[in-house]
Amino acid sequence: MHTPTVRQRLASYKTTELRADLSRLSQGDHRALVKLADAADLLTSAFYQQAWSGAPALRKQLREHAHLNSTAADELRLFELLRGPWDRSRDNEPFVKGVPAKPKGANVYPEDMDTDEFARWVASLPPEDAARARGFYHTVERDAGSGELKLVPYAQAYAEYLEPASKLMLEAAALASDRSFSTFLEARGRALLSNEYLDSEVSWLKISHASALEAAIGPYETYEDELFSSKAFFEALIHVRDFESTKELDRFTQSLQMVEDHLPIPAQYKNPKLVPPPIVVVNQVYAGGDTSAPLVAAFNLPNDEEAIKLAGSKLTLIKNVQHAKFDSVLLPIARVVLRAEDLEHVTFPAFFNHVLYHEVCHSAGPHRVLDSNDTVRSHLRDLHSAFEEAKADITGLFAAKLLIDQGLVEDITLRQFYTTYLASAFRSIRFGLAEAHGMGQAMQLAYLLEHGGFTYDEGARVFSVDVERMTGAVESLTREIMLIQGDGDRARALEFRDKYGVLAECVREAVDRLEDVPVDIEPIWKDIEELRAREE
Repeated sequence: MHTPTVRQRLASYKTTELRADLSRLSQGDHRALVKLADAADLLTSAFYQQAWSGAPALRKQLREHAHLNSTAADELRLFELLRGPWDRSRDNEPFVKGVPAKPKGANVYPEDMDTDEFARWVASLPPEDAARARGFYHTVERDAGSGELKLVPYAQAYAEYLEPASKLMLEAAALASDRSFSTFLEARGRALLSNEYLDSEVSWLKISHASALEAAIGPYETYEDELFSSKAFFEALIHVRDFESTKELDRFTQSLQMVEDHLPIPAQYKNPKLVPPPIVVVNQVYAGGDTSAPLVAAFNLPNDEEAIKLAGSKLTLIKNVQHAKFDSVLLPIARVVLRAEDLEHVTFPAFFNHVLYHEVCHSAGPHRVLDSNDTVRSHLRDLHSAFEEAKADITGLFAAKLLIDQGLVEDITLRQFYTTYLASAFRSIRFGLAEAHGMGQAMQLAYLLEHGGFTYDEGARVFSVDVERMTGAVESLTREIMLIQGDGDRARALEFRDKYGVLAECVREAVDRLEDVPVDIEPIWKDIEELRAREE
């Protein structure tokens, strides 16, 4: 296979200005945004230290060389875009000379530690330390003297970055106009230093719907931990609320229990008392930390099961990012992989709403193993993220039909949902099968092709939807994934991944024909650039 140059890899990402309406913000809010962007930059540095022991030094080297020639400048730009020296869209292939394979445990475990050593060590710990070893907010390091494994809280391991970030967040809290948002920033700023995040997660969930500013700042996602999917990595997503779009989607929060009640799984796997997550629509103005391309278009947080149990979760949809992805990536993909007569069924409302259902459906189904208090995450371990993304995707399609049947969605047809999702499947697969969304999508696509929901025309080399078969396939796949999760059956998950987590030849050939279509966007944060310039 041809190995692309750095410049060719960069060409896969369309440079896109992301803007937001700042007209409702006070001058204090403007200044708070600049401080939060500065804090986000510090969390980017913390993330690089988490991701790989060699990342901070390599980043410094690339920065020092960037002014020498265009090749060096391109390497730095791609490194920052992909948050490291590995091309995620090509199964983590290194694009910087001399870089080793991406470590499975990132830099939150010793690179020479294997899972057996970790299991023996955890078994020797008192219960509280064992929980921390498996939890979100402590690194596992090797003692320099004894060589034994030890726990180090994030607040200590990344103090160089977290202490100034905390200070900036407290300063931003003093400037922000909405008191509930300030309360979150204060709590989160203190959490960076105390390593106790539960209270600040709850305060994030209590940000008022009247707040013009939104932000998710701290350790959240676990995708980079490919050993156990348990360590959280630092990120910062800074937003301005879209009040009109948020109001339009409020009604969907009330539909989650209805979807749960109709899931195609036995009653013991269902949650009879789901708390519907509030939905917030925002436009992004800056991002830092664990924010590699492909850009996140929506998220459902927190991930901490204790916080969810205490206060529920919140769904955030990032509208300007979604529009950019739809226009620059999804429509061009559809023109290549779908029949010409099906292009009219690829619509932004179908894309936007399926992303909404995907995120809402992270809350659906079993989160703990049946007849056990163990989390699904603790049983599926490294497979958890891919199966969770697949679950949310396919259950989102199941929910779409249910909402249409109930008369709750009147302006989007089932064919539009299915056809838009088919085009979007190729968008996700191009992120690479080493990435959770890519693997989750590959498993779904292979299953749906096998069961006739999607069909392939060998002569025309295009894909299409069989709506009737698709409906049955969506239901059976939803059941299959949820039962694997609810049973905590890692062996069955492995068998399913090995069977379906591969690309059929027709899919590979279609992906190859997408060479000139962007994989994702490269954001330019013009609002923050202008606000920073005003501060100088």
